[in-house]
Amino acid sequence: MEFYPGYLEDHFNIHKLSGTGGASPPEYMTSAAATQYAPAPLRMAMYERAPQQQQHHHHHHHQQQQQPQLQPALGMWSSEPYKVDSGGQATSGSSIMEPDAKFDHAGLDDDPHMDELETAGDADQGASKPKEKVMRRLAQNREAARKSRLRKKAYIQQLESSRIKLAQLEQELQRTRQQQGMYGGSNPGASLQRHHGGGSAGHFGFAAAGQMMMDPGVAEFEIEYGHWVDEQKRHTEELRSALQPGQATSELELEVMVQTGLANYDRLFRIKGAAAQADVFCVMSGLWRSPAERFFLWIGGFRPSEVLKILSPQLEPMTDPQSVAVYALQLTSAQAEDALSQGMQKLQQTLAESLTDPFAAPDAYMVGAVEKLKGLVGFVQQADHLRLETLQNMHRILTTRQAAKGLLVLGDYFQRLRALSTLWAARPRESAIS
Repeated sequence: MEFYPGYLEDHFNIHKLSGTGGASPPEYMTSAAATQYAPAPLRMAMYERAPQQQQHHHHHHHQQQQQPQLQPALGMWSSEPYKVDSGGQATSGSSIMEPDAKFDHAGLDDDPHMDELETAGDADQGASKPKEKVMRRLAQNREAARKSRLRKKAYIQQLESSRIKLAQLEQELQRTRQQQGMYGGSNPGASLQRHHGGGSAGHFGFAAAGQMMMDPGVAEFEIEYGHWVDEQKRHTEELRSALQPGQATSELELEVMVQTGLANYDRLFRIKGAAAQADVFCVMSGLWRSPAERFFLWIGGFRPSEVLKILSPQLEPMTDPQSVAVYALQLTSAQAEDALSQGMQKLQQTLAESLTDPFAAPDAYMVGAVEKLKGLVGFVQQADHLRLETLQNMHRILTTRQAAKGLLVLGDYFQRLRALSTLWAARPRESAIS
C-alpha cells in the first residue's frame, strides 16, 4: 500500500480538530479514511513497510520523508487513551503497544550482535575458571615423557650389556680353543676324539675322516663354566679379605657371602646337568676340567667325603658336637658314594652284556645299549645333588665364620689344582732322542 507524501500531515490536522474524545472517526471522514484510522502500531508497521514497496526513484524519496515523522506520531498515539481499529471497536493505548513490544523483543532475540555478546561473555566466564583440564593434560604429558626417557635409558643399558657379554663370549671361545690346542693339539675336537676312541669316531655316527663335531650344548657349558670359574675366583678373594684378622666383618655380611658361595655351586650343578642331557660322556669324563682336576674326578665332579677330609683340619677349633656331626656327615657321604659307584658298576656290566648278547637280533643290541646309556644322566644328577647337600649340611653344622672359611679353603683348593695343570702343560719337554 502506498501513501501520498502529505498523508501524515493531513491526518494530524484532522485529529487536532476532532478534539480529545470520540471513539469513532470524524463525520466528515470518508470510509477509506476511517479505515486508515487504525491503531498506531499497525500504522507504524505500514509506514515501515512502505519504503520497501516503493519502486525505482520514489523509494529513497519516500524513505527520507517518513523516517523523521515516525517518532512524533508514535509518542502522540501511544499516549492516547483510546483508538478505533478497523472493526469499529475501541482499544486502549497500552494494549495497542503490546504487539510492538513483543515484536521489538523478538527482533532483539534474532539480532546477531546479541549472539556475539553472549559468546564473548561465555568465553570470559570459561577463561576465569581454573584450567584444571589443561594442567592435568600437561602433567600427563610430562609423565609420559619421563617414562619414555627411562625406557630409552634402559634400552641403551641393555644394548651396552649385550655388547659386553658378546665380547666376553668371544674371549671365552678364543680361550677354549687355545686350551684345546694345548691339551689335545690344534684340532678343536681332538680331546673329544681321544675320549670317544681316537680316529674311530665314525663308529659312533660322528663326522667322517676321524673328525667329531662338538655338541652345541657342551660348547655352551664350557663357556658358562669359564664364567663360573671367574666368579668363584672373585668370591674367594672377597672371603679372604673379609676373614682377615684386622677386618671387622659382621656376621650378617659373612652369612650373605656364604649364601652367595652356595648359590654359585648350585648354579654349577644345574648347568652341568643341562650339559649332561646334551653329551653325558663329555661331562662324566671331565673334558671341561683341567687335567689335575680330572685326576680326582668322580662321576663328573669331586667326592664329597674327600672334600670333608680336606676341610675338617682347616676348620679347627671345632666343638665336640661339631666334630661328631662332621664325622657322621663324612660317613654318610661315603656310603652314598659307594651306592652310586655300585650302581655305575652295575650299569657298565649290563651294558657290556647287552653288547655281547649272541641271541640278540641285528642292531637290536645297539638300541638297548643306547637306552641303558640314558641312565648315566641320572647318575650325574644324583652325584651333583649329593655334593650340594654335603655343602649345605656343613653350613648347618658350622658357625657362619667357620662356613665362610670352609668355602675359602675349597675355592683355594680348586684354584691350585687348575694352576698345577697349567704348570704341567707348560713344563719343559725333554727330547725323545736324548
